[in-house]
Amino acid sequence: MKVFQTICRQLKSSKGFAVEPALRVVFSTSSYLCGRKKKVNPYEEVDQEKYSDLVRSVLSFRGHAQVPQSLFEEDALLYGPVRKCKTPKQEEAGVPRNWCPLFNPEKSGRPNATSDPTIPLKIPLQRNMIPSVTRILQQTMTSEQISCLERWKRRMILELGEDGFAEYTSNMFLQGKRFHEALESILSPQGNLREPDENLLKSGYIQSIQHVLRDVSGVQALESAVKHETLKYVGLLDCVADYQGKLCVIDWKTSEKRKPLIQNTFDNPLQVVAYVGAINHDINYSFQVQCGLIVVAYKDGSPAHPHFMDAELCSQYWAKWLLRLEEYTKKEKNQNIQKLD
Repeated sequence: MKVFQTICRQLKSSKGFAVEPALRVVFSTSSYLCGRKKKVNPYEEVDQEKYSDLVRSVLSFRGHAQVPQSLFEEDALLYGPVRKCKTPKQEEAGVPRNWCPLFNPEKSGRPNATSDPTIPLKIPLQRNMIPSVTRILQQTMTSEQISCLERWKRRMILELGEDGFAEYTSNMFLQGKRFHEALESILSPQGNLREPDENLLKSGYIQSIQHVLRDVSGVQALESAVKHETLKYVGLLDCVADYQGKLCVIDWKTSEKRKPLIQNTFDNPLQVVAYVGAINHDINYSFQVQCGLIVVAYKDGSPAHPHFMDAELCSQYWAKWLLRLEEYTKKEKNQNIQKLD
């Protein structure tokens, strides 16, 4: 600035030259254009007096801050209570729609004292449209069970051939039939049946179950049919008798492979509880059963494995059986609809 004023004085003192300095000279380093219109805040255009009461009421409110609990209460008031939906897996593990109790409160827990204990019930199975326990279990096998059965079948065919495998399965069926005939003759009162085959009584299967037979008494039924009046299924049970003092449905099984655990018997527990439930709801049986027994006998005569099922374990398998029965009913219904279409 001083340099500029000095130059102006020198020019003024020069002859023939006059300078009229401006009233004010301003230097600025800003790039802002002075001619640009100032931006107006929209809130300044609001009528302050009109909304002053509302602003004061909002600013003066000193309520408690909302916490999650109060938010949930407010949502419940506005939209109703929260309904928790079950996942498909939870529904499958829950109570079946066709729920029916395993035990019948209208029946006695023991056979009538007036009934003749020397004559076990032997009701013939009536072939009709009602599905059997065996059919229901076969039609509702899991994909894993089917795959395992197919692998075993292919392996046996590779070892024995088609004809050899057919002969093997036929012999297994015949052995099982003879085993049950021998058991029926052993457990039946003397004179009710023809004399059993001595060679059959000396077989490895019969030798295998000798220690179990010592604990079996009070036979009430042998090879007798049962029908569940409510759930509409039938079956042919092996035996109903006391095992170690407890009335049981006894299922005799043969096996070439050791089955020391009840989990090794696959669907046999479901079969047993299906018979237990049927007896308890069948008018032909005056008594009620609360326990089950699966006896796995071995061809080589080694001691059989008895798998006892108390009332609590039977109840657990009963729920699983009802789910299988419900699945079978759905399949049959869908097949009938397809036939109509």
